[in-house]
Amino acid sequence: MAFVGYDPSASIDRVRVAMGNGVEIVPRVVVNRFTALGIHRIGFPLLAHALPADAGIDGLLGLDFLRGHILTLDFRGGVLTLV
Repeated sequence: MAFVGYDPSASIDRVRVAMGNGVEIVPRVVVNRFTALGIHRIGFPLLAHALPADAGIDGLLGLDFLRGHILTLDFRGGVLTLV
């Protein structure tokens, strides 16, 4: 997150998160603006946790972001839409 101007280590807000290898405590950072899949959020809280570089993903979207929308997964066409 440092490359977009946020320092997770400076956050005093921490959250317990269940992971595949147990429970970890990670910083929660409120960002000014967050956009994913064409949806914009202002003042949105994100959990800052490093993902393995070889995972091939940039991040994860949680239910707090998806709630209130219609999520369509088209596996055959390889398309994900959120409206």
